[in-house]
Amino acid sequence: MTRSTAPNAKLTLLALAISSFGIGSTEFISVGLLPLITNDFGISLSTAGLTVSIYALGVTIGAPLLTVLTSKIDRKKVLLLVMGLFIVGNLWVAMAPTFSLLLIGRIISALAHGVFMSIAAVIAADVVAPNKRASAIAFMFTGLTLATVTGVPLGTFIGQVTDWRMSFVFIVIIGIIGLVSNALLVPSNLSKSNPISIRDIGKVLSNIRMLLILFITAIGYGGVFVVYTYVSPILEKHMGYSPQAIVVILVIYGICVAIGNTLGGHLANNNPLRAIFFIFIGLALALLGINFTLESQVIGLITVLLMGLFMFMNVPGLQLYAVQLSEKYVPTATTMASALNISAFNIGIFLGSYVGGLVVHYQSLKHTPIYGFLMVMVAAIVTFIWIISENKKTAL
Repeated sequence: MTRSTAPNAKLTLLALAISSFGIGSTEFISVGLLPLITNDFGISLSTAGLTVSIYALGVTIGAPLLTVLTSKIDRKKVLLLVMGLFIVGNLWVAMAPTFSLLLIGRIISALAHGVFMSIAAVIAADVVAPNKRASAIAFMFTGLTLATVTGVPLGTFIGQVTDWRMSFVFIVIIGIIGLVSNALLVPSNLSKSNPISIRDIGKVLSNIRMLLILFITAIGYGGVFVVYTYVSPILEKHMGYSPQAIVVILVIYGICVAIGNTLGGHLANNNPLRAIFFIFIGLALALLGINFTLESQVIGLITVLLMGLFMFMNVPGLQLYAVQLSEKYVPTATTMASALNISAFNIGIFLGSYVGGLVVHYQSLKHTPIYGFLMVMVAAIVTFIWIISENKKTAL
């Protein structure tokens, strides 16, 4: 199926968004449940943070490797298989008697996440006109942002009034809905992917521009997770909000994320690299703002919500630019480039949450925003240098 013969593009994007809603819900659900998991297993806050970083590591490994293993299978069948794996992983977490087994369940569901997001981004970009590709990817990622609006807060609420395990049962139900949506709404005549091999990883990683966009994705997107992983403890311990108020704040936060994601898609359609730079600057300033307003209940909350606005704003642009670069410099490995950029997002989540854990353990919770700010600024500076370099080439 090509862009010109894709009459069901909107339904395809809707199915992908529904599935990414389930995946987004499970990826970030433990952010709201950290205090409950900490109490249940008698572990430290930084150890509980592994539920975020280990998941991200599973996606990082799963995206390129499972993309290779499933490259010869029909894309619709792959979507159905990974949603089945996703359901199994979350059911495992819900039943885990120990924290170690919980982490294994997180890895299982993360493997499904990795291959789903890499394939879904390619499908989304493929079924629409070229000038709508960033918007299409943004719509597909809307499932992730809606998960932060409703999935994560609702899962957190369920955990507070019942048990944190019931939050993952809730995720399993969403996964089943996603599986049915893929079966009913994703057409069977999707375009076949090109044969993919492990060598494609080398093709992508041996290109300096591809390495650069992967680095920018990881360090820039990851910076926000130094803070976001521990946003519930920050809101509770430093800004004085009750657990019930935090659920409401997470809903508002998710709305900000959804708005930012949509804006980011529109901003990146024509000049993604320039949009990436300015969005990183906005995110860095929001993180710096949290650092200075941490003890203020009202102003502190405003800066946290600003962080939410910029949190996913760069996702469509970063993913689009990775695909555009691969089409130009490694055209035979575009699907792998998409998969590796999904890995880069999750390397960022792993790095950010792990750095946040180290900061919480060795310094304190209140120092997390400054480290997040520094990570994002590194990405902004590298992006700015890249823009200058590209402008000079154009001038010549």
